[in-house]
Amino acid sequence: MRHILAKSLAPTDGVRDYMAAQEKKSLLRFLTCGSVDDGKSTLIGRLLSDTKQIFEDQLAALERDSRKHGTTGDDIDFALLVDGLEAEREQGITIDVAYRFFATPKRKFIVADTPGHEQYTRNMATGASTADLAIVLIDARQGVLRQTRRHSIIASLLGIRHVVLAVNKIDLVGFDKAVFERIIEDYRQFSHKLGFETIVPIPMSARYGDNVTSRSDKTDWYSGPTLIEHLETVSVDEAAVELPFRFPVQYVNRPNLDFRGFAGTIASGSVSQGDEVVVAKSGKSSHVRRIVAHGGDLDQAVAGQAITLVLDDEVEVSRGNMLVSPAARPQVADQFAANIVWFDEHALLPGRSYILRTETDQTSATVTDLKYRVNVNDFAHEAAKSLEMNEVGICNLSTRAPIAFDTFGENRTTGAFILIDRITNATVGAGMLLHSLRRAENIHWQSLDVGKRGRADMKNQRSAVFWFTGLSGSGKSTIANLFEKKLFATGRHTYILDGDNVRHGLNRDLGFTDADRVENIRRVAEVARLMADAGLIVIVSFISPFSAERRMARELMADGEFVEVFVDTPFEECARRDPKGLYARALNGEIKNFTGVDSPYEAPENPEIHLRTLGKTAEEMVEALELWLNERDIAEDQYDSGGGI
Repeated sequence: MRHILAKSLAPTDGVRDYMAAQEKKSLLRFLTCGSVDDGKSTLIGRLLSDTKQIFEDQLAALERDSRKHGTTGDDIDFALLVDGLEAEREQGITIDVAYRFFATPKRKFIVADTPGHEQYTRNMATGASTADLAIVLIDARQGVLRQTRRHSIIASLLGIRHVVLAVNKIDLVGFDKAVFERIIEDYRQFSHKLGFETIVPIPMSARYGDNVTSRSDKTDWYSGPTLIEHLETVSVDEAAVELPFRFPVQYVNRPNLDFRGFAGTIASGSVSQGDEVVVAKSGKSSHVRRIVAHGGDLDQAVAGQAITLVLDDEVEVSRGNMLVSPAARPQVADQFAANIVWFDEHALLPGRSYILRTETDQTSATVTDLKYRVNVNDFAHEAAKSLEMNEVGICNLSTRAPIAFDTFGENRTTGAFILIDRITNATVGAGMLLHSLRRAENIHWQSLDVGKRGRADMKNQRSAVFWFTGLSGSGKSTIANLFEKKLFATGRHTYILDGDNVRHGLNRDLGFTDADRVENIRRVAEVARLMADAGLIVIVSFISPFSAERRMARELMADGEFVEVFVDTPFEECARRDPKGLYARALNGEIKNFTGVDSPYEAPENPEIHLRTLGKTAEEMVEALELWLNERDIAEDQYDSGGGI
């Protein structure tokens, strides 16, 4: 019985032939974009319907939904095929990015329907990041609008080089050729600096299908292709194969002692057995012995294929590295310039640490300088200290470890990255690498004979950074001052970095915006690191309201060197004390961006030392600090004398 069932379920020769034919078809990824109500979802629905991608039960459901939610009277509302969210149907707009697959006898397609509303620009950027072509829809009645320009600029920034200018709803202007030509001229004048290789204008009516999949007899003045004819024939596939060989290693496959292969998907170019390849970061070279793929070994593999490479030599290639062509190597740097599209509701702040993730690599990264913000309505460069959600900026970045990359203009796969929030793990931005910074190539670590441990031993102590954080008026400076006094009396070598004192010199140019607060802490953390390297016990007393910056400071120090001290005093008590009269002024609206009033304070979750100050004296707080320090020194002495693992 099992044999009979298996035989009955086995694919027939006709099915096999069909599946083989589908695999050989090229794939085009494209997106639809433009302003609200330009007809993006309707166009995709029409494409799905006309290419026979809708089953009978789906069509029946669509007819019911059209009567309930539709905006086309008795006609089928094709937009409902794509606007799947209930909120979208109720509002008649697209909110999220909706992906759909369809195919014709000549090609396969993945289309992204992106939102038209300005507040969802980040979603449009998500759809554009993998697209080869953009269909920019324009309502024939409205012409080129602000959002048309915005989406076109973002498409250009994200590397899209082919555009279809779909002048939709041409039926509502009487199929007027003059209207069509005026819109083409307006768009070409605006877009001539955006670097598009092709702009193909098509007059169409997505609702009725004019010039979508079949030519309309109502536009006899138009001699160009229909939309589907152009999508089937536009050439975008060959570029990746013609680029230099790039193979990001995703996994080192070693099932036994006799096999060691590097698995991944070829990002660009091609590779053959016997080819020389180079490890991007180390520069070590080897030759390809085998190209292992599903179904057996290959003589050659090209961009887009998932393979495992076996090399002649035992070179070190870990996940995050790349095997590349020796004649055209990528850049390897830890400082570079980039375009960034910001996604998060919390602004991008220079100096704040994020996680930067490329195709396979990952490292900590900091925006060292926001050069300018790009006005996505007219491409103007505007001075800015931060990037808000949906904004685009040109930034300098610094990574903790070097990464291998190409510029985004040369290779969209190896030239792109995302930024991830270190605390929430949310993707907060997408970036396009422009070039490495020259200082990254010219500056190297100088080897020094005297080290931190030697400097600290000479002082008969261990380096440490006691980072006091808490609200203004919590008692940080009082406790820190008394703590240093006690340590100094016992012969310890110390220094206090106090928030107010530092703002009189090193940070006198900074205000109290979120961006300035981040830079304030970044500078102080770097100074504290240098002082710890000198063997000192450093006492830092700053409000330091953001957990991301405190984490950044911790990661600058050696393991166990950073000691977070949370001076925990309730807001009400701090406001009652108000030693500098700041709370009264802030609560009256005289001071802006005051921590705890109209600027947030993110309390530490797991500090090394938690000082609850209510009902206790500063002396009692200092005793707890001394006890902690003495216990740490005893434990480290025991470890050094052989008690450690």
